[in-house]
Amino acid sequence: MMSTMNISLPETLKSFVDEQVESRGFGTSSEYVRELIRKDQERLQLRELLLAGARAKPAAAADGAYFTALRASIDKRVVARKS
Repeated sequence: MMSTMNISLPETLKSFVDEQVESRGFGTSSEYVRELIRKDQERLQLRELLLAGARAKPAAAADGAYFTALRASIDKRVVARKS
């Protein structure tokens, strides 16, 4: 179900929205605004993930031994799936 929200914009912003709708292939200004909101949600989610990563305890270094073990683990899974 869609809810309705009315917004007021100065003429300069309304003109900008209208230009974006026309030039970027949106059917309506509502589609454009929905896309902006979705992108903002994604940006906020990414920001939270980055902050969580920054707060996390550092993991062991990813040196040559790490990648050798990772490749071996992947090889085992590939062999198991083929069997």
